[in-house]
Amino acid sequence: MPPKVKVTKKMVEDASFEVIRANGHENLNARTIAEYLGCSTQPVLYNYKTMDEIREAAYDIADRYHTDFIMPKETDENPMLALGLNYVRFGQEEKNLFRFLFQTDKFGGKDVGVLMSDPGLSGILEIMAAGLCVDKDQARELFLTFFCVAHGMASLLANNSMEYDEGQCEKMLENVFFGMIAAGKEICNA
Repeated sequence: MPPKVKVTKKMVEDASFEVIRANGHENLNARTIAEYLGCSTQPVLYNYKTMDEIREAAYDIADRYHTDFIMPKETDENPMLALGLNYVRFGQEEKNLFRFLFQTDKFGGKDVGVLMSDPGLSGILEIMAAGLCVDKDQARELFLTFFCVAHGMASLLANNSMEYDEGQCEKMLENVFFGMIAAGKEICNA
């Protein structure tokens, strides 16, 4: 009889992420994770006290995956526009992950400013502040506007059977972005 494969904590976390990605967060449970791993439910719950702990570990993986997905490439001519388009594309291509990250009340009881306090935004806000001739707080406010437009488009795509029109999305994001630039120049010239 061959030895049983040991199910590690990392295997459970990765399987949880994949179950959510393929079938949605509402279908994550010990049974679906066990099916994915080809084992019983006992090893799934061995390293975790609750399914909430497993869900939290999967959330962290999904959050890192999302960040990698949306970040602009060094070759992108307009990093802000690329960031927005990548965000919208994530909503289209990774519907289950988008809903898990942004539509499960993870931010319940918090204001939108919490999203803007992410340390990962610091570099983007500095570039934006310099390019728009505004201070970092104003850049944060302008970025929030841009983010909300991109999030709205991504949400529509993630929750509906809409066709993704990248050209249309790009045009809308350009309008917002260049409108922010114009507003920034008015501030600089005032």
